[in-house]
Amino acid sequence: MTSYKPPFFLFNAHLETIYPALLRRVALKPYHRERITTPDNDFLDLDWIRQGSSRLVIISHGLEGNSQRGYIKGMAKMCIANGYDVLAWNFRGCSEEMNHQLRFYHSGATDDLDYIVRHAINSGYNDITLIGFSLGGNLTLKYLGEQRPLPAIQKAVAFSVPLNLYTSCRKISLPSNRIYAERFLKSLKKKIITKAASRKELDIRNIDTIASLIDFDDRYTAPLHGFQSAVDYYTRCSSLQFLSSIPVSTLIINAQNDPFLSEDCYPVKLLQGHSYVRFENPAHGGHVGFAQFNKNGLYWSEERAMHFIND
Repeated sequence: MTSYKPPFFLFNAHLETIYPALLRRVALKPYHRERITTPDNDFLDLDWIRQGSSRLVIISHGLEGNSQRGYIKGMAKMCIANGYDVLAWNFRGCSEEMNHQLRFYHSGATDDLDYIVRHAINSGYNDITLIGFSLGGNLTLKYLGEQRPLPAIQKAVAFSVPLNLYTSCRKISLPSNRIYAERFLKSLKKKIITKAASRKELDIRNIDTIASLIDFDDRYTAPLHGFQSAVDYYTRCSSLQFLSSIPVSTLIINAQNDPFLSEDCYPVKLLQGHSYVRFENPAHGGHVGFAQFNKNGLYWSEERAMHFIND
């Protein structure tokens, strides 16, 4: 496929990122929701679209996203049109109902993804493709590289991936990206405050003084999920260190003008000659953008993913 070219009116990285996030609408048949219980007595909400296929695509969303986001529904629409069943899962605390346990979700929580994959296999699927966006992309790549993937997993695609979580968090915290960082931080604080109403051990004193994502991760994400600090969390969960070990045909696409991603997120030399992982870095696309306008309403990212999956 030819490289992505944005519509003329999306003339910078911020417009390419913001327009799809706020204004895209995708017509998609309703999901069927299934709630499953996790081994630690929590729950995960899975949104299915089934059409009797033996092939399944599992889609993982980004930070503070869910199965209703335009980029998830757009990818689901493409997969359905090409004969796949779809499972769009919601991370803990992301399905409009707070999860039970003290933990939430995070960039390296591959135990939940593994549980979802095994649930899909037990449901009868033996041809599974994983697709992840942003945080969900990091989660997908870490999962594939940290242990031998289950044989049912055939391919994987990841878009707009912060392969180095620490340097990418520093990048999104720059003044030029304040609009994104503040929006994420506001949403994350709201979740902590909501959970604190039922979990009294969660200390929310002075939460309003937290001014950056790194500080939030240092105070909440890291200790709630067994990490010593935000830097320890970023270091241990960054998928960059797992890429060389991925044994499944995988496509990673990070736009060169992605405002969220640091230089470390473009591992061209590292992946040169890799037997399984293909890395593409189109000049444009923003962060989880890649908008285009055509009769079928599908974005370039969705067409590129399906071309790779079906190849």
